[in-house]
Amino acid sequence: MSDAKDRVRLWLRLLKVVRGIENDLRDKLRRDHNTTLPRFDVMSALSRHPEGLKMSQISGVLRVSNGNVTGIADRLSDEGLVERIPVPGDRRATLLRLTRAGQAEFAAQARAHEQWIDEMLRGITPEEARQMAARLQDFAAAAEDTEEGRAHAQ
Repeated sequence: MSDAKDRVRLWLRLLKVVRGIENDLRDKLRRDHNTTLPRFDVMSALSRHPEGLKMSQISGVLRVSNGNVTGIADRLSDEGLVERIPVPGDRRATLLRLTRAGQAEFAAQARAHEQWIDEMLRGITPEEARQMAARLQDFAAAAEDTEEGRAHAQ
């Protein structure tokens, strides 16, 4: 078998595993927390930035459009899980920040998320997990370097 076919087979297996895990997470978040994966992702980004993030920053972190984030932010705000804070000196910009209720809700979701992932990947030892994560990080960094190189060449 050629090297290229081996790499395509690896890609297809990675994709199948990731899609399966993602679908399970979507189902569990909906069933156990009445939420969606995109909402969880926005709250996760905000939990790492207690000072808040601009919508454009959230979009960048999650690699989704501002429109997607705005709709999610609207619903989270309506539910009292996030608050909008004006940015001094920029009338058009607002920061999005988790409220205390949002922090508590996300903490519960994050605990469940960690348990689900741990259960789904229980056949992988901690050492294997660290090695695989490091290898994938190396791959991602190399791909990013290649992408940046192409952008500079244009």
